[in-house]
Amino acid sequence: MNDRSASIEMMDRYWRAANYLSVGQIYLMDNPLLREPLRAEHVKPRLLGHWGTTPGLNFIYVHLNRLIRDRDLDVLYVCGPGHGGPAMVANTWLEGSYSEIYPEIGRDADGMKKLFKQFSFPGGVPSHVAPETPGSIHEGGELGYALVHAFGAAFDNPGLVVACVVGDGEAETGPLAAAWHSNKFLNPRVDGAVLPILHLNGYKIANPTLLARMDDKELEHLFRGYGYDPFFVEGSDPISMHGLMAATLDEVMDRIRDIQADARSDGSIVARPRWPMVVLRSPKGWTGPKEVDGKKVEDFWRSHQVPVSNARGDAAHRKILEDWLRSYRPEELFDSKGGLLPEIAALAPEGEKRMGALPHANGGVLRKDLVLPDWKTFALDLPHPGGKTAEATRLMGVYLRDVISLNADARNFRLMGPDETASNRLDAVFEVTDRVWMEGIEPYDMHLAREGRVMEVLSEHLCQGWLEGYLLTGRHGLFSCYEAFIHIVDSMVNQHAKWLKTSAELPWRRPIASLNYLLTSHVWRQDHNGFSHQDPGFADFVANKKADTVRLYFPPDANTLLWVTDHCLRTWNRINVITAGKQPAPQWLTAEAAEAHCRAGAGIWEWASTCPADEEPDIVMACAGDVPTMEALAAVDLLKTALPDLRIRVVNVVDLMTLQSNSEHPHGFTDEIFDRLFTKDKPVIFAYHGYPYLIHRLTYRRTNHDNLHVHGFREEGTTTTPFDMAVMNQLDRFHLALATLRRLPRLAERSAQFAATLERRLEEHKAFVREHGEDMPEIRNWSWPYGTATDAGD
Repeated sequence: MNDRSASIEMMDRYWRAANYLSVGQIYLMDNPLLREPLRAEHVKPRLLGHWGTTPGLNFIYVHLNRLIRDRDLDVLYVCGPGHGGPAMVANTWLEGSYSEIYPEIGRDADGMKKLFKQFSFPGGVPSHVAPETPGSIHEGGELGYALVHAFGAAFDNPGLVVACVVGDGEAETGPLAAAWHSNKFLNPRVDGAVLPILHLNGYKIANPTLLARMDDKELEHLFRGYGYDPFFVEGSDPISMHGLMAATLDEVMDRIRDIQADARSDGSIVARPRWPMVVLRSPKGWTGPKEVDGKKVEDFWRSHQVPVSNARGDAAHRKILEDWLRSYRPEELFDSKGGLLPEIAALAPEGEKRMGALPHANGGVLRKDLVLPDWKTFALDLPHPGGKTAEATRLMGVYLRDVISLNADARNFRLMGPDETASNRLDAVFEVTDRVWMEGIEPYDMHLAREGRVMEVLSEHLCQGWLEGYLLTGRHGLFSCYEAFIHIVDSMVNQHAKWLKTSAELPWRRPIASLNYLLTSHVWRQDHNGFSHQDPGFADFVANKKADTVRLYFPPDANTLLWVTDHCLRTWNRINVITAGKQPAPQWLTAEAAEAHCRAGAGIWEWASTCPADEEPDIVMACAGDVPTMEALAAVDLLKTALPDLRIRVVNVVDLMTLQSNSEHPHGFTDEIFDRLFTKDKPVIFAYHGYPYLIHRLTYRRTNHDNLHVHGFREEGTTTTPFDMAVMNQLDRFHLALATLRRLPRLAERSAQFAATLERRLEEHKAFVREHGEDMPEIRNWSWPYGTATDAGD
């Protein structure tokens, strides 16, 4: 036997071992090595798991092992097929990384028994690839995101090869279809390589898959159109397939090496390279039962989950299962103690080269803190509250410019967004960097370059997935998006939140940098785009996640936005959502006052109130968000003028989660602090940026909840003026003032004329905007009239 044949024979034995362990995980809870005939009590009472994709995943894993050993590579395995858990657990157990993390699951017969029993079992591990799985950065509980995660992992990782297995069911999803375009952003000089392996096994749960029914010529045209060079590996005979796969992967890796060497030799990249990819066609449920109960199983959708469904209760099914397991000839794979035979085990890489032990798959190991500037150097110098007008996100852009500059050498921070960096007023970053662009660049293009810290593509899915992959492999970033369209990635955020929650419970998973959002072009200033662009509900969605994971920030002005941004970039294992406007708006707090206010999370603005903070008010005017804050203060201005003896307390909330009880959220106020701010029995008029229900939900346990009256977005919108948007949703100053009067019946007689004036002003507003197409001058030109140089935000 020559060396090539010996290598293929050894890879086949390793593959058989992985397949054996995969089947055992799905079915067995005892008798792991079949040292005695299989009995009913050896089989799990509930059979859960997915076999169909698993043998193909095992096949790829063993071939990547060979590449790693032969070429001294760092390879990250991203497993796209959703429920490929048996394969990834089996392979990490074979290479030893699993038992190093979970020493109770030893590399012997007893450990194998525990390995089998724990799979999809109460108190055990999930059926899909999950945070518990060594070597993983990708949650297998949902399809569509493997490839975009893979590219995110490869950016700024020049020594890394990311092998991404894309299932043919997954390939039907929209996010995956867009993710193929990520090759237009991968720079071979400074980034790693992504090797997509499209695994076509023909079927999903109960139907053929689209791509699997396309012939090779059509697939070749498709992927060449995407910009790839596809290589095909097809068949069902294991030995010939091993030989073909090994030869193909060698050619593919040579191609990747040459692309990177050319780019790195002189640093110039004239044209976007055509990266290789592999199309692997193999039978679904490969090496499993051909038929069960006279019905086709292998190479058909019936092999998708559990091909032999009643192995515990049906002797004939149990015989099929036993024959299936014995077909892998476990006596040729494991020694008398249940360990993998040394000559087979030698095929796996060693140490951190093992895919289950690769540091990139546990990104917190590699994470280094960002070098951050002093945010106060960018702060506005205010003569008094309301004394200046500014675009809050523009100052944030100047801060981010310096973040990028200070971390340029480390190459560990990227700014993602769907074609909106300049629109969102963050364009100061272009003073020190450009947008990444590997396509052609015209002389008249602006801020496009082969290298840059800004990534823009008109796909929220790609922005989200790139950033997740980037963070999960140890780096930092921020995603800037129009507020209404961040909902496109709700499902991805859900998966990431679950990943963070579970990872935090695993001591070996090191914390990663937080997933940070800037939501701007928000609901109250999308008056020009209309109803489709008016939706603040992302906060409601995020608030559903585990309390220790999520944070919701509504800075009311530029200086508070600077503090919040700086704070979020210093955190880890969090999802931080910052909602802030980009339009010119009044500025309220000095840097010192902003820092104190943000650290507290919420507080009394005594300078805006009509009574001292330590005295009981008649009513509390609360606010969260920049436009709600302005309208609340304008309402206070109206009330102070008309009813000068009315005792009003103004409370501003920056950190929304402070409203929740401290027993429910780490940032939550105690009842004592909450009552100190909002009182125990006085009416609270709360002007909130989003849907009112969220405030009620966060505060329903508070003593004064029944007196809480929230004004927010009522799902009313259109193309109109900024102030008319507030009026339509009763968040404007007139409605807030009227709500105050209604909650204080003792004022009814003396405030009747004032109430009538407010109603008349609303009618005048309606008539004015419909005639002139802009807000009334008194609205457009309003400013806080009470500031002095001595109370600048104190």
